[in-house]
Amino acid sequence: MKMNLKVEGMSCQHCVMAVSNALFQLEGVENVQILMDSKAVEVMGAGMSEEAIRDAIYDAGYDVVEVEVE
Repeated sequence: MKMNLKVEGMSCQHCVMAVSNALFQLEGVENVQILMDSKAVEVMGAGMSEEAIRDAIYDAGYDVVEVEVE
């Protein structure tokens, strides 16, 4: 499964690390790729929960504004 998210509020490498670390704590997350310029976060894995991913990003201090699940 792959989720593509648009995340607002990321502006530096610290932001990228905060979001990555939060996502890697979740069950099923195998890979995270973040493109800060386009505010894109790609999360890959099996058995991931969209709600848990949204919550983890929010808890890290950022807002998910769009989600596409493939």
